[in-house]
Amino acid sequence: MSRPNIVPTGREGHFDTEEIIVSKTDLQGRITYANDVFLRVSGFSEREILGQPHNIIRHPDMPHSVFKLLWDTIQGGEEIFAYVVNLAKNGDHYWVFAHVTPSFDAEGKIAGYHSNRRKPDPEQIAKIEPVYRKLRELENDSGRVKDGMAAAIEFLQQTLEKQGTTYERFVFSL
Repeated sequence: MSRPNIVPTGREGHFDTEEIIVSKTDLQGRITYANDVFLRVSGFSEREILGQPHNIIRHPDMPHSVFKLLWDTIQGGEEIFAYVVNLAKNGDHYWVFAHVTPSFDAEGKIAGYHSNRRKPDPEQIAKIEPVYRKLRELENDSGRVKDGMAAAIEFLQQTLEKQGTTYERFVFSL
């Protein structure tokens, strides 16, 4: 299946605060498992989603730099928490607070990735949206994607340093 051309509707999809969206991927980010909540909220069937790159649900409002930070962290063997806006098959969006971790094999090598996602508080979303908007502006202001991501990551790191905090503490302070 090729990546579907999904147009955002601007409508927000919902899931309950008690529900957890779970997915697993291989080392390349291809989905190897999606729980029922993932399937219902994303609108994809298991047949449609297994084997697809996880970015099939990436909303165009998500800064590329946040995903670079995420991938750099989990490929380094560490866990990361992040707010992410996803895009459902029907174009609706849904915010999640994602916890992404590497999964290790018996020899201690990274064998894939696991993500649990919960529904964030609307106040947390209201705080992260302006940050993401600024990161996207920086990404888009550059003529090259790679340069734009580097500028956005530098801005984020400088902002966190000025506030005397780390990305992880910043995320949990929202």
